[in-house]
Amino acid sequence: MQVELDVQDLFSPSSSGEVIDFEYKYIPVARETWEDWFGCWLSSLQLDLPPAPGYEIGLRLTDDREIQSLNAEYRHQDQATDVLSFAALEVDFPENPEMQDEPLYLGDIVISVNTAQRQAQQQGHSLPTELAWLAAHGLLHLLGWDHPDEDQLMQMLQQQVKLLKLVSIDFDIEY
Repeated sequence: MQVELDVQDLFSPSSSGEVIDFEYKYIPVARETWEDWFGCWLSSLQLDLPPAPGYEIGLRLTDDREIQSLNAEYRHQDQATDVLSFAALEVDFPENPEMQDEPLYLGDIVISVNTAQRQAQQQGHSLPTELAWLAAHGLLHLLGWDHPDEDQLMQMLQQQVKLLKLVSIDFDIEY
């Protein structure tokens, strides 16, 4: 499955633009790893996907300040959060013959590395594991998953655990 992933890691010196200074030693997840993870996850979620020759996703790794600003603007919650998703397909999937051969843009996922680091420390696992957890959560939101109640939250968390296991990351949560 073809996945075009635009990774913007504002903590990595190899990213374009301004690099944010991080208070911890930051070991970035390699672009190839992100691409492998998303490719594997999308392959396993094919029933949730519209047919397309490929898929395109934006992933931005940022800081608490930027995600707080986005959270205030789009969700009217003036506080930092761990992950935000901006789905491109809020309604039924479009059928446009002119775009049959183009990758389908699913949307953008924004993750606060600051919040992810704190959560990783609280949970006793690595930052890359927490980033994978949050990216999987964001991906499910792009595909229409939501958690307005406890039952749907549990279903979503269980799906995230399955997605992480597909990429050899063990993640235990209490159901």
